[in-house]
Amino acid sequence: MRRQTLGHLALALAISATLSAQGQKPRQESHGQLFPPTDLGLLEAPDRADWQHPDEVMDNLGIAEASVVADIGAGAGWFTIRLARRVGPNGVVYAEDVQQEMLTAISRRAMAEGLTNVRPILGNENDPGLPAGVDAVLMVGAYHEVKNRVTLLRNIARALRPGGRLGVIDFKLEGSGPGPDPEERVSPETVVRDAEKAGLRLLSQETFLPYQYLLIFDSLTPSPARKTAKRPGAPHSR
Repeated sequence: MRRQTLGHLALALAISATLSAQGQKPRQESHGQLFPPTDLGLLEAPDRADWQHPDEVMDNLGIAEASVVADIGAGAGWFTIRLARRVGPNGVVYAEDVQQEMLTAISRRAMAEGLTNVRPILGNENDPGLPAGVDAVLMVGAYHEVKNRVTLLRNIARALRPGGRLGVIDFKLEGSGPGPDPEERVSPETVVRDAEKAGLRLLSQETFLPYQYLLIFDSLTPSPARKTAKRPGAPHSR
């Protein structure tokens, strides 16, 4: 079973309409199943920042003020909010999820914190629906839930600007610390093979996270077919 604890009461109040069953233990998930919105509070452990090292993750992806970034499988927006603070009012954060309940939670959270640079996107299992020209894409703890991995990665690659980076963070196979059950986890070697099939190149594998691996990729051949991402501008609607 997952070993993450409930988050702060303030977050629970901000997304109370979405978390109608918050506080339950998460149901066991098989490979490719989505994280249930009723268990979002389990992603908000009070000590998460201590082991997630968000600033170091963003540094390694080159995320700075005015960057255009995306959070894939954003959940309740734990990383979305930190990305939004990092890129500032001149940047944009596309918060993508395939479940509308997650986006509702993120929108409420961003509004509560006065962040106007978050753009929720309802994607699908094959395509997050990102515009072209994104500086960095981050996928945290969601890769093991994806069914059509190569297709999804290929569409992410199309959205990256030349030299843009994709960071994939997921839990180590040995199963220590927080995270899904060991049988649900995906090895970094599997992620690398999938990424190569999608036209992505591994730049580095970072080891500073205690319970997770961080793989950083880039794409040299993004497609120009998508509409270019806006740097600050009108809200993206979908």
